[in-house]
Order: sequence, then C-alpha cells, then structure tokens
Amino acid sequence: MRILQVSAEIFPLLKTGGLADIAGALPQALAGAGCEVRAVLPGLPAIRQALLESVVVGQFPTPWGETVGVRLGQLAGVPGGAGLLSAYVLEAPALYDRPGNPYEDAQRRPYADNHRRFAALGWAAAHLAHGLDRAWTPQLVHCHDWHAALAPACLKHWSGAAAAAVPSLYTVHNLAYQGVFDASVFGELGLPPAAFAVDGLEFHGQVSFMKAGLYYADHLSTVSPSYAREIQTPEQGCGLDGLLRARRDHLSGILNAVDEAVWNPATDALISHRYLPERMAGKALCKAALQRHIGLAEQVDAPLFALVGRITGQKGLPLVLAGADEIVAQGGQLLVLGSGEAELEQALQQQSQRHPGRVAVHLGYDEALAHRIFAGSDVTLVPSLFEPCGLTQMYGLKYGSLPLVRGVGGLADTVIDADLATLADHSATGFVFGPFTDAAYQHALRRAFALYRKPAAWARVRQTGMRQPLGWAPAALAYRALYQRLVGP
Repeated sequence: MRILQVSAEIFPLLKTGGLADIAGALPQALAGAGCEVRAVLPGLPAIRQALLESVVVGQFPTPWGETVGVRLGQLAGVPGGAGLLSAYVLEAPALYDRPGNPYEDAQRRPYADNHRRFAALGWAAAHLAHGLDRAWTPQLVHCHDWHAALAPACLKHWSGAAAAAVPSLYTVHNLAYQGVFDASVFGELGLPPAAFAVDGLEFHGQVSFMKAGLYYADHLSTVSPSYAREIQTPEQGCGLDGLLRARRDHLSGILNAVDEAVWNPATDALISHRYLPERMAGKALCKAALQRHIGLAEQVDAPLFALVGRITGQKGLPLVLAGADEIVAQGGQLLVLGSGEAELEQALQQQSQRHPGRVAVHLGYDEALAHRIFAGSDVTLVPSLFEPCGLTQMYGLKYGSLPLVRGVGGLADTVIDADLATLADHSATGFVFGPFTDAAYQHALRRAFALYRKPAAWARVRQTGMRQPLGWAPAALAYRALYQRLVGP
C-alpha cells in the first residue's frame, strides 16, 4: 500500500516532542510491514536543508492567493524502507522560512498566520492524493495531530469530476493541543461555508483544526488504548468528548513504540558507557559521568530521579516541585531537563539553588543529554495529569531507569506497578500512583526509595523492564491492518 504521512515535524531533523519521534520511526516500521510510505512536510529550514536530490513535482494555489511549490527528495538521516525516506517538502518561504520553534516566535507567541501555514500542509496532502505527482499517488493519507488535521476536510470537500475518494486516518497525539483560531480566518481555508458548523470545524464559535480531523477523517486513532477510552470522557475529552463518543466505532488506540535503533543502551553512541540487562556495570559509570557533567554530587548510593520533557502543569511539574524536598530528605537527587512555563522554570531553578549538588535543572532541550540522563538515572519521573502515550517512560524502561508514573493513558498501558504480587511473580517494571495529589505522588517516591534499598529486588525489576518488548513491529502491523480496512480490496 502507498501511504502519505502528513506531519509538521520529524526526528532527527526537527523535534519539539514525541510527535517527531513517531513521525521519524513509523515509516521505516511500516516499510517492514509491506507499506510504501512517503512524507509531506512544511518547508521549515531544518527540513528543507535536509532534502537531498530534490525535484519540483508541481505547485498549487492556496485559497488566500499564494502559490506553494512541492519538491520531492530524500530526507538525510531519516530511514524509510531500503534507504532514506522519500518526502514532499513545501516551498513557501513566506510561510516557513523562520528559525527555531515551528509554531512560535522567540517570545513563545504562536505565529499569527499558523492557520495559513498548516492549511497549506492540509491542501498539499489533498493535492498529492489527487495526482499532483503524476508518478506516485497515495492510496491513503495518514495525518498526525492538529497541524495536519485540515487534510481530511480538504479531501472530503475536494471538488471536480475526477475527484477520487482517498481515505484518511487521523491520529491524535495530544487532544489538548487543538489548533483553535478566530472564526474570521475560516474564509482563508478554502472550505465551503457549510463546513463552518457543529458538524464540521466550528468549535464554540471558533475554527478548530483538531475538530476538522476528528469529524472528517474516515478513521481516528490515538497513541494508546487507555487514552482512546479516556478522551471519550468529559474529564479528558477537552470539550470534544461528545464527538469522540459519537465516532467511537471509528476510533482505535494503537500503542506508540520505541525506535530501538536510536534508543538502545547496548549500541547508543551518545552515552559514555554501553550496557546490557545482564551486564549492567556500564550504567553505574553512566551515572557517575552524568553527576559530574550536570553538577550533582558524585554519589553512587544516591538514587537519581530524572524528568525529561515539557515543564508544564500537564506533565506533573507541580507534583515534582512539591516532592523535591522529599527526594533530598531521603538522600536522593533530582535532575530536570526541559522547557515550558516560565513560572515553573523559575521554581525549579530556585529548588536547585536551595539544594546545590542535590537538585539540578537544565532548561531547554538537548537530545544527547536526554540519552545520557536515561542511561545515568535510576528513576524516570512521568507524573502526568494526563498522558496520551508517553515515550519517556519507555526510554526509561529501555535504559534501566525505573518509571514512576501516574496510571493514566499510555503510562498505565506500559508500566506495571511494583507491589507484593508483581514483585513475587517478577512482572513489576516501575511505580504507578493514582490520584493527582502530592500525597499520592510522594507515597510513590517513598516506595521507590524502599525498593532501592533492596538491591537484589531493584535489579530484578530493572531487568524485567529492560527486557520488555517495546519496538515498532506490533504497532506497524496494527496500522497496516487498519490501512487495509480503509483502502479495501
């Protein structure tokens, strides 16, 4: 099957979160399952510069009067099948020639023309589905998150006698980020007036790209089975739970996975010492190297708790801040890597100043440092308020950094709590807590400390987690089966 993947970012070229990891790993996994995948991406500087041996395959007019060119080439560093991933990249400097974050300016304000920037991506997918590249036409369009969510609407409203019914799959990576714009932009999107309705893009008087994907796509998926159920509830439906319940027969939860060519402590060139589940000496050396590098006391018996990700309330940072004194009082260390809400960043920095050598904070994102943190830490913290899937807990499992997570979404699907029963049958892989409260989180911290003081039991749990299969093959087969249902015989 010929699949066109639509996303705004892709690892290792451009990454703001887990979406890029999935977009970068899924095409190669699907190739192993018998699919031919090409990507379509906005012409952001990092992507455009990585496009090799490209040729112009066509152009199309946008509804607001701009012309967008489409180049086809191969993306350096992105595997796809037998070689590099083939990709269509949009040529529109006025829309995309901006450094840094693909969605925000240097002051973290969303670009005022984001509706145009990502409407162009949706229309590009629709044009490619209807023959813009005469040498290759997809049988299905797979769209990721709100940036690509207009594509299903463009496909459904494609006009002309030769219009082909190309099916679409829309994958929600995080329902909280919806791409909502003022109603005044609707006229620039190129959709018929009837599309601005409850049965369409209208959302409380505004335009919602996310709702376009949820309403118009032939099938919906999200990135874990638990999250697929949770987003149908008012608590986690972000105002869209009614639509999701109405479409529940067309909604699947397919668990994300780990690119084991990138995240593998036995082969990882970014960590100081490599190791295997049965030969763990390298992990202790990685911990010492990390402590030296980041400014923590080089103390082998101090359990090192680490959080890698966005510094936001959703990721549980208020719990982490409230629990920092508990970690220090118990003799542990805390390390945070990420960026996000200014108030939380400032509070973390204050904690590091209060506890020098015990608490360290690195603001911003550093891919190499993230690898070193998973390799050198003892516990990976993911105490999220909600979590569609989560990849950091899976990276923690792979690197022998026991996840401490809240039991929601993909966290509940991937981490088995260490209680008396699971310790006895050797199925435990981490620590899971329930209510989003300081008390529940800090009780999980104390349980982690208690297990850490039993080295043999800790080693067994760590080994179980490291040996857990987390690769892409099962997910790729699930996606292929779903594609086949949508494409038909």
